[in-house]
Amino acid sequence: MDPLYYENNALFVLDQVKLPGEACYQKLTGHYEVAGAIKNMAVRGAPAIGIAGGYGIALGAQAITDSEMPAFLNSLEEVIQVITSTRPTAQNLFQVAGSMRSRAAGAPTPYEAKKVLLDEAARIHKIQKELDIILSGYGLEVVPDGATIFTHCNTGALATGGYGTAFGIIRAAHDRGKNIQVLATETRPLLQGARLTAFELKEAGIPFRLITDSMAGHFMQKGEVTLVITGADRVAANGDTANKIGTYSLAVLAKAHNIPFYIAAPSTTFDLATLTGQEIVIEEREAGEVTCFAGKAVAPEGIDVYNPAFDVTPAELITAFITEKGIILPEDLSSLR
Repeated sequence: MDPLYYENNALFVLDQVKLPGEACYQKLTGHYEVAGAIKNMAVRGAPAIGIAGGYGIALGAQAITDSEMPAFLNSLEEVIQVITSTRPTAQNLFQVAGSMRSRAAGAPTPYEAKKVLLDEAARIHKIQKELDIILSGYGLEVVPDGATIFTHCNTGALATGGYGTAFGIIRAAHDRGKNIQVLATETRPLLQGARLTAFELKEAGIPFRLITDSMAGHFMQKGEVTLVITGADRVAANGDTANKIGTYSLAVLAKAHNIPFYIAAPSTTFDLATLTGQEIVIEEREAGEVTCFAGKAVAPEGIDVYNPAFDVTPAELITAFITEKGIILPEDLSSLR
């Protein structure tokens, strides 16, 4: 089941808001529609957001009527701003936007630019799938036979458009016969773990248990966690990492219990222009995600709510980064340049 694909001048995205109860695709024919799908999390996960953003920019470019390149590029920049304003923390989205901008600028005419942008969006999609496979192979090195892997949020094909990052390592270990078990958090407030990771684990036939976010310390204290692997939405130059809210707490718990804590992410998620995690913009989402559940209020009306979508885990709590370029220690991240 492809989480997104491009066909007949439209981007089709599997609506992840409706999973696992209903599997249906949204047909998106313009950049505003793609921006809406990213914003409301019909498509989510930093790599998948980047892929969708690339197609969104390409779709927006097709509707530009300017016949001269300077005017075309100005209009294209407006399209790019619409796409990149949707999820400010996901680095892949901004890296893709930069690639699309650069490719368009090298085209001789708007007609050629439109063709180049569609080709570039497809190339980005193809490469992301390849990166997942390579990354997952390196990740096998850190997973011992019989391991219980703890993971948070969703990092499978749904989040990457390919094989998966942290989930890809889990899948590869299972397929290699490493006899692994998985502990997956529900991932409040939108339950990406309960709705999506559990869905993908079940489909793949991987043994797992679903737990609430607050149970993490309990299972670590009991010695039932071998290692923790999560994904990332942005990694700063010093190794500070933004990921789904709750990741920092897991890293602190892992450190306290002497459990290795790994970040699995392709190089497209690394932002070497951002020096530390303090500079990463953290997306604040609407209060209703916290005060409501399945469309029903679970908190009093009119209360104040904090709902940051991400937190930042300091580099000193991270054992290593698993990337398509190998396993990299936080202090060695400068080698990615």
